[in-house]
Amino acid sequence: MAESIIYRGIRIMTLASGETIADCCRADDIAIVQDEYGCWTCFVGEDGTVEKYDAPFPTWEKAMQVARAAAEYSAE
Repeated sequence: MAESIIYRGIRIMTLASGETIADCCRADDIAIVQDEYGCWTCFVGEDGTVEKYDAPFPTWEKAMQVARAAAEYSAE
């Protein structure tokens, strides 16, 4: 089940295996999605588009650290 964390007014969603961004997230959310390559930090746009970094992070903790930094930047 997806978990929601509110950080600086931005919702960060941690998706469980099998969950999709389209089903669990809304505009302006940051999603952390894990697959066989690592943990992706994804950004959901107003129209539902998803942008992410070129490579996954090796751990969930690193992906969350980057998501929080992005939330701080967005909150300014």
